[in-house]
Amino acid sequence: MTRPDLAWAYSELSKYVQFPGKKRITCLRPNTFCAIFAALGISLRGTHENPNVLWGWVDADWAGDTDTRQSHTGYILMMNGGPISWKSQRQDNVSLSTSEAEFVAASLAGQEVVRLRETLTDFGFSQNKATLLYDEDNLACVAMSENLVRRKFSRHIDIRKYYVREPLLNGFFILVPLRTHKMLADALTKSLRSLAFVGHRQIMTGHASSAARLLRCVGG
Repeated sequence: MTRPDLAWAYSELSKYVQFPGKKRITCLRPNTFCAIFAALGISLRGTHENPNVLWGWVDADWAGDTDTRQSHTGYILMMNGGPISWKSQRQDNVSLSTSEAEFVAASLAGQEVVRLRETLTDFGFSQNKATLLYDEDNLACVAMSENLVRRKFSRHIDIRKYYVREPLLNGFFILVPLRTHKMLADALTKSLRSLAFVGHRQIMTGHASSAARLLRCVGG
C-alpha cells in the first residue's frame, strides 16, 4: 500500500485473480522485489523547499490493453517531496484517440486533486495557488479541458468525464504539458525499460530532488 512504483504491476496482475494459471503465478515477482528493495519506502521531508504544496503528474496509455483496447490511467500526487496519493487503473471505456484517453485520465486525477485540496484546507494547509498537474505533451487534451465548446470529435465522451473542466476553470488546478521522458506517471501506465523505471521510482518515492527542481522551474 506504500509502494507506488509497484502500482502498475499489481494492477496488471489483478486482472487474473480469478484464473491466474501457472504463467501468472510465475509473474508474481513484485513480492520478491518488495523483499529485496524493502528500504525504498516513501520519504517525506519537512524541510522541502515548497512545504505543504500539492502537485503531481497524470498520464494515460492509449489502448494499452491488447485484449479489450481499453486505455490505462496513471496519476501520482506529491507533497513535501513524496507521494500522498496515486492510482494505476484501467479505464472503464474504450477511448478513440490519445487525446481522449488523456482527457479521461485528467478528469479522474482532477477529482482527487479537489478532494485533497479540501482535506488539506481542513487541516489548515490551504492551497493558495492552483495545483500544478503535469500532463503528457498532448496539447489537444489541454485544449479539450479548457474549451467549453463541445467539438464534434469529443461529443461522444461520457458526460462524467467532463468534470475536469469545472475545477480547471475555477482555478483549482492547471494542466501543464510535459515531454514524455519527464512524465513520471508513465511508470503507472505501462511497463518501462529498467533505466527509465529506476529513475522514475527514485522521484516518486521521494528519494531524488529532480521533482523539486521541476516544480521550481515552472513557478509552483
